[in-house]
Amino acid sequence: MDLLERLITFFAENGYEAVFMALLLCGAGLPLPEDITLVAGGVIAGLGYANVHIMVAVTMVGVLVGDAGMFLLGHHFGTHILQFKPIAWLMPPRRYAKVQDQFERYGNRMMFFARFLPGMRTAIYTTAGATHRVGFWRFLLLDGAAALISVPIWVYLGYFGANRREWLGMWIRRGQNSLWLLFVLAVLVLLLLWWRRRKRGYADS
Repeated sequence: MDLLERLITFFAENGYEAVFMALLLCGAGLPLPEDITLVAGGVIAGLGYANVHIMVAVTMVGVLVGDAGMFLLGHHFGTHILQFKPIAWLMPPRRYAKVQDQFERYGNRMMFFARFLPGMRTAIYTTAGATHRVGFWRFLLLDGAAALISVPIWVYLGYFGANRREWLGMWIRRGQNSLWLLFVLAVLVLLLLWWRRRKRGYADS
């Protein structure tokens, strides 16, 4: 919660622009948790420093611009981007191979699920762009659909918990655990659908 308090202070002093820039840094892969950043934006709205509905809009744009930036960098430079030191640090060969394997298993659906995978999100978006596995508008649609779920939840959670920090901390932990649970359930459903399709294919042949 120390990071949350520092972000609240910084955002309260600098407003929407600071929240927007912080989300761009999250998108670039810096070790700044996106969920805590979104909650902090909601908290300053709850404390009267911003309008919560405008904050949701600002954070949505910040999230999508940050994600799109990494996708477009990968798309423009291709696999050569892996030679850049900052990207090489974020995505060493082992992680790149792991992302490739996930694409082979789940296809473009990874664009949606990546939003709920802290630590892997930037690598997945950059890889998608670099390997041209998905077009930009399809990427934006899938990422935007996921962001419409996660972004408002975190911002409004911060808004309603602005003056109840213990309650807020409890729900942040629950929210993080719930997102992971939803992701695991979604993966299991996809695996089941894939298995049934493969079994049907064998039966047809």
